[in-house]
Amino acid sequence: MGDHSHSAAAKLPIPGKRNILITSALPYVNNVPHLGNIIGSVLSADVFARYCRMRGYNVVYVCGTDEYGTATETKAMEEGSSPKEICDKYHAIHKDVYKWFGISFDEFGRTSSPQQTEVCQDIFKKLLKNNWLSENIMQQLYCETCKRFLADRLVEGCCPTPGCNYDSARGDQCEKCGKLLNPTELLEPKCKVCRSTPHIRDTNHMFLELPLLKDKLEEYINSMSVMGGWSQNAIQATHAWLREGLKPRCITRDLKWGVPVPHERFMDKVFYVWFDAPIGYVSITSCYTPEWERWWKNPEDVELYQFMGKDNVPFHTVMFPSTLIGTGENWTLMKTISVTEYLNYETGKFSKSKGIGVFGDNAKDTNIPVEVWRYYLLTNRPEVSDTLFTWADLQAKLNSELLNNLGNFVNRVLSFIAKAPGSGYGSIIPDAPNADTHPLTKALGEKIGSFVEQYIDAMEKVKLKQGLKIAMTISGVGNAYLQESQFWKLYREDRPSCSVVMKTSLGLVYLLACLLEPFMPSFSLEVLKQLDLPLETQFSLSDENSDVERARTPWVILPAGHKIGTPTPLFREMRDDEVELFRQRFAGSQADRLARAEGETKKISQKLNETKI
Repeated sequence: MGDHSHSAAAKLPIPGKRNILITSALPYVNNVPHLGNIIGSVLSADVFARYCRMRGYNVVYVCGTDEYGTATETKAMEEGSSPKEICDKYHAIHKDVYKWFGISFDEFGRTSSPQQTEVCQDIFKKLLKNNWLSENIMQQLYCETCKRFLADRLVEGCCPTPGCNYDSARGDQCEKCGKLLNPTELLEPKCKVCRSTPHIRDTNHMFLELPLLKDKLEEYINSMSVMGGWSQNAIQATHAWLREGLKPRCITRDLKWGVPVPHERFMDKVFYVWFDAPIGYVSITSCYTPEWERWWKNPEDVELYQFMGKDNVPFHTVMFPSTLIGTGENWTLMKTISVTEYLNYETGKFSKSKGIGVFGDNAKDTNIPVEVWRYYLLTNRPEVSDTLFTWADLQAKLNSELLNNLGNFVNRVLSFIAKAPGSGYGSIIPDAPNADTHPLTKALGEKIGSFVEQYIDAMEKVKLKQGLKIAMTISGVGNAYLQESQFWKLYREDRPSCSVVMKTSLGLVYLLACLLEPFMPSFSLEVLKQLDLPLETQFSLSDENSDVERARTPWVILPAGHKIGTPTPLFREMRDDEVELFRQRFAGSQADRLARAEGETKKISQKLNETKI
């Protein structure tokens, strides 16, 4: 499933069914997403969305590019084009990267749409009417050289936090210690564009009165964080904000590129990107269906799950709910938040601004298949602490877990079935009556049944890494079952028992394709192909169809007499020399890599010239 095609009828909540609305943090449009961004939100949300579909829930997964604000204006200045051109260019890049990664959005939109203006301005008018907004004069840095107020990200300086001293802290947040800042707090501030020292000037702005909304907000947080099983890191970040005391938060900006403020005294201003970005979830849903309110203003029937990196938490647990609560309408507020820490790269941080790490468009140029990327990122998902991406670790996981465990199990089973009669089954699935009287097989069934229950339990709680681990354990159990049964001996000495083992193992192959589909859809598709089952087969793990019960009797999963396809190895080993190549190729920043590539080209052309001489 790529983007939702508008010819298909949009899904709407069905009363009495589980209706799940999933969002992943809107990636900022001014750059190519790196692997840290991908695992941090879109890939994690995709796994959960696929799992929910498999369970038979009614799911809509929306995301899109976050396009307004300073960073886009700045990037446009750097590239000598308009903000709109920048957004068009990078929106297409994002879309391609996610398509390659197999992300199954129902709608992938953008925040620079007319729908965004409509929804955003409507929410603003309701907040104004309900007296949750105030006006205030702010002191902001003004650059005389560039003749404009400098947005937070256009100011850099020393972080004022004691003990941090990071010298390239941005005006809104220090990347090193994570503290949220105001640009006027920076020591030795500089304009990011012209490097001159800006000065403070007065400017009039609108504020959301968070302190007045505090009681309603805390009531929501206290009940929902328990009911929705919020991750520990989300609860900590939220309470840290509440402890510091909520302050009125500015919602307008002196910029051109953004949603215009519909108020006669603020005509020259736009909404601050933190205010309008989360509203993007709503406006993108309104692009998916004109009946978007049935999803977003329906807390009785809809559960909202939101995925993001840890730096985004306060916007989703404090700001966005306060904004919605303030309208006085019956909004669907977030039930469960799933937060990832950071994925670091080899020796340091992934960084978009510095170009360090592997970026989404690099991944497909490596010729490492998408299922390997997805698997590695998901086993390494930074759920409770930061994790590290290293090429050697990718190699180890590919070779030992995917190739020697999973690939080996599937290939052993299918290859044996495919052997000619006399040494195998001529590709025909054998019949296995009385499988439940075969002690080894009966014990295996019980074991698998309880693993599938643990898998569902983990996935329902959005413990994706654990779900993946359990599925891979089943493959290990399958390998042990094959070894213990000594099927190659049984084939000669006790053909009926051999048929039981092989039919059961084939059932496990299918079950693995099902459990791993949310994680590696391309792997599951390949297994269907090799089993010669229709490629549009919808894997199902729903309670209604007693799919979970069936896992206890894997020998009944596939029908006797069915002819399988041609088995081929599912994974390829990664060698040490390849690892070394990747490590060199992705060392340093993207600028360094470019310089290296240019250096190589120069060397080659010099050699050519010398040969000519």
